[in-house]
This record gives sequence, C-alpha cells and structure tokens, in this order.
Amino acid sequence: MNEPTAPARRPGGRTAEVRRRVLAATRDLLVERGFDALGIDAVAERCGVHRTTVYRRWHDVGGLLADVLAQAAGDDWTPPDTGSLAGDLVALNREVHSALTTGPPITGALIAASFRSARAAEALRAFWDDRYARCAVIVERAARRAEIPGRTDPRRLLVAATAPLYHELVLLRAPFTAGQAETAAHDTAAGARAGAFTVPGPA
Repeated sequence: MNEPTAPARRPGGRTAEVRRRVLAATRDLLVERGFDALGIDAVAERCGVHRTTVYRRWHDVGGLLADVLAQAAGDDWTPPDTGSLAGDLVALNREVHSALTTGPPITGALIAASFRSARAAEALRAFWDDRYARCAVIVERAARRAEIPGRTDPRRLLVAATAPLYHELVLLRAPFTAGQAETAAHDTAAGARAGAFTVPGPA
C-alpha cells in the first residue's frame, strides 16, 4: 500500500511548478521540524514563493497538509498481482515496510499532524480510503480463485495484514523487520482462508 509520497513530476506550467515547490517545502519542514514549526511564512521562505501566493491558494497549514495528501492520492499506484492472496499480501507488506523504514518519515509526520489539524485528518482519512479501495482487488481476485470465501470483507482483511507494521513502526517506533511483515501477511492469508474476515450473508 503505497505511502503518502509525492508523485512523479508532470508538466503543467508555472502553477503546477509553484504547487510542486510549495508542497515539497511543506513535506520537508513537517519532517524536519514538526507541526508546530510549520506555517505559511516558513513554507514560503523555504520554497522561494511569495507568502501572499501561498496564503491565497492554501490559506493555512491545514490546507497545505490536505493538498500534500491530495497530491499523493493522485498517483497511478496499483496493488501487486502475484497470482495468490498470500503472495499479494507479502508483496504489499514489503512495499509498506520499505516506505516506513527508508527515506524521510513522512507517513508518521502526517499521521501526527492529523491530530492537530481537522483538515489534515479529513484528508488523511480520504487518502487511506482511496488506498484500501484500490487494494480491494487483491481480495476480490482471491475470492474469484476460490482461495477464500466469497463474502470476505476486503477492508477488514487488508487492515489485519498491514496494521502490525503501523502499530510497531509508527505507533511504538519499535523494530519490525521485513520478515515479520511477511509473517503478518501469511498469517492474515491463513485467517482469510479459514473465514476469519467474512461478513454475514443469507443462511
């Protein structure tokens, strides 16, 4: 499940370039200094854009953070397709683990900021809703292959597979290896095969 990082740069003229620079500065400052040091003036100074331009488009820190997440949600990421539920979940958890353990800790910083900004919290929920919706195909494919019951709830299964990574790496800031991430994926697949994530249906 791809994390909130900036998509590849695309052409779009001066307006797109200003947005790219402003959002890059917002991400960098959030990671480096935290929510309390983030502001229109600091972002404008970091990216070399006049503060009036930043204020007119984004209004406040919440608007900046919401657009960072909207930019991330606008990518073309798709979930892995390995041919089996266990393989797909392992590949997914490898992506999540890599995103959470390499590069700037933007995911944790955005999650922390969402507790301080209602607009950021709303945007973060929308981001995760989008990611879970994209990943639902993993569960749908497994059901079509008769690996798991047809009434398996995609979101419950996906949360079960990925939650240990966020709990250990983001919430507890504890070591969690790629091998442990793969084990969580296999455990979830086994539970799904046993019907652990099914929803009630006709008797």
